[in-house]
Amino acid sequence: MLIDRRLLIGGGLASLALAGLPRPARARGPASYPAPDREAMVPVPGGRVYVRVNGDLAGPRAPIVLIHGGPGGTHAAYLDALALADERAVILYDQLDSGRSERPMKPANWRVGRFVDEVAAIRAALGITRWHVLGHSWGGTIALEYGARGAAGLSSLILASPLVSTANWLADARVRLGELPPAIAGEIARCEPLPSPRPATCEAATNAFYAAFNGRETDSDGMIAYYHDNAGPGFNATLYRAMWGDSEFVATGSLRGYDGEPLLARLDGARTLFVGGQYDEARPQTLAAFAARVAGAELATIPGAAHGIFTDRPEETIALLRGWLRRKDAA
Repeated sequence: MLIDRRLLIGGGLASLALAGLPRPARARGPASYPAPDREAMVPVPGGRVYVRVNGDLAGPRAPIVLIHGGPGGTHAAYLDALALADERAVILYDQLDSGRSERPMKPANWRVGRFVDEVAAIRAALGITRWHVLGHSWGGTIALEYGARGAAGLSSLILASPLVSTANWLADARVRLGELPPAIAGEIARCEPLPSPRPATCEAATNAFYAAFNGRETDSDGMIAYYHDNAGPGFNATLYRAMWGDSEFVATGSLRGYDGEPLLARLDGARTLFVGGQYDEARPQTLAAFAARVAGAELATIPGAAHGIFTDRPEETIALLRGWLRRKDAA
């Protein structure tokens, strides 16, 4: 899945057990997250999007914007990145038709290029001269496209567990399925052709996949409370199905033929970082192959993390980003 499924499903400890993973001793994360220093509804092509900022946009270090996954996810999965606001502004936002942003629900808006234009509109509205851009999962697609445009003022580009091409994403999913216990992988294969609603055994098997490769840790009370109180309508399943499909394992939406691999050659490798989790749906081997095609790019793997690198291993992820951002501030 291209979003953080733990905020959408109730797999929890049962799914961890099914996948053969150890149960966490406790839910990780803080009891609460800081309120934004600034909020705005920013005009973008097609409507207005919700933007929150922590830290000083005019501070000495370039701000960072984080582009969430989905399509149809929300900024809530990236709250742990607010820890970076002690030295630079952190910008989180909900894409159009997601989270707290406006929902015109017009399929004409559901184009990759329009989502990229959205990023440029946010930069202009906030008056930002230079910034770092991080895109995670489907957000990595947007970030890839943004970086390939040669966007002005780009201090660095971080492609975190990105969807670079649908063919590679689905190939990685097949490999990861083969790493599950045969009974779970077999149940998923049996369930794929079935119409909705599917038997409960199908949901349990799919949740076991997510517990292994999407998110390995349970969310804190603070994360759950924030999502409940501040994410608006939350995840947009209609948008997700229209662009991706009903299933993690088969793409039937408008992204089914997406191939951003030719864009890799347009990136500024000296300012590009690929990062993912050890057990990521976007496998480290695949990210390494992408990074090798971007001369000068760097690659990092977060030990112990699945796809949700911010929520699985926040301390390690933030530490990695701190070092990277400081180096590229000075470059």
